[in-house]
Amino acid sequence: MSKVKDFMRRELTLCISFVAALVSCFFVPPDGAYLGYLDLRTLALLYALMVVVAGLRHAGVFTLLAHRLCARAGSVRTMGITLVLLSFFSAMLITNDVALLTFVPFTVVVLGMAHQEKELIWVVVLQTVAANLGSVLTPVGNPQNLYLYSRYHLSMGDFFSATLPLWLVSLAVVLLLSLRLSRSHVEVFLGEEPELDKKSLVLYLLLFALCLAVVLRLIVWYVMLPLLIVVLLILDRRRLKEADFMLLLTFVCFFVFAGNLARVPAVEALLSRLLLGRELLAGALVSQVISNVPAALLLSGFTESGRELLLGVNIGGLGTPIASLASLISLKLYSHSEQSDSGKYLGLFSLVNFALLILLLLGYSLL
Repeated sequence: MSKVKDFMRRELTLCISFVAALVSCFFVPPDGAYLGYLDLRTLALLYALMVVVAGLRHAGVFTLLAHRLCARAGSVRTMGITLVLLSFFSAMLITNDVALLTFVPFTVVVLGMAHQEKELIWVVVLQTVAANLGSVLTPVGNPQNLYLYSRYHLSMGDFFSATLPLWLVSLAVVLLLSLRLSRSHVEVFLGEEPELDKKSLVLYLLLFALCLAVVLRLIVWYVMLPLLIVVLLILDRRRLKEADFMLLLTFVCFFVFAGNLARVPAVEALLSRLLLGRELLAGALVSQVISNVPAALLLSGFTESGRELLLGVNIGGLGTPIASLASLISLKLYSHSEQSDSGKYLGLFSLVNFALLILLLLGYSLL
């Protein structure tokens, strides 16, 4: 029973999505149409990207980059801004959750070695905001972007025209908030540089390019995925197991739930009417309760305004800790550090996130 409780606590979103899918099956009994619910292109791309990013992490590229940049920092502010911007820019390519999994533990170590533990909460909160907002720019920055890019058949031009203004504003806000950090001088010796596995780096950069070719619709996913699997079975089969299979299963459950809701005429009519013209606000608000990935999957079945929904669920990653799964990751990583103060962290996290959520929603509403 304790293992079941631990699993439910760890995979709360999956459990909720499974129950929702199961209940919906009583209203729409399983039939052949269920297969049409699944967006196989999104699932294949998401799996491939998770595997490729795991390979790049094992190659040591992110640790080496962080090591070199932080070793040259001369002040607490410079070091903090470096750590925050690492999360912001890397999230565009390796997703917001992977960026935090990579750089938050590094931040805990670096600030501890510099005896700057008092700055840890502020830096980790900013890293979390930076990863959630930095990932907005690209289709591969987070799972909801990848899904909505595919679901609405957006061109790269359409996608960037929607996300670039938000990304630029977010960069300015993150830099402005980082100025709160102390300007006091700091020296920290990080030891020898970690070694880079150059062969693995080349392999996974090529595989990443293969994934991008699918994103750009240069090749189809059912060519990319078998090719990637075959290559890794030969060269690095362990990486094939390092994807977040629980996240993939969560996607499947929400596909079933949303697909069944769309087949109940009364529900479909009600949600379509409620969403009309309110996609941005609805995406942001629903994200506060079920997180932005499930919100994108659910609401996309009832509106064709993909641009507004894309902005809504991305802005909606701010706010509550559950608004973005990446935020829960950084909370967990911080709480495991020595001298952590989860209450103080959640207080500052909520203050910063809700302030930015309201600011961005008001800004886009006025526009």
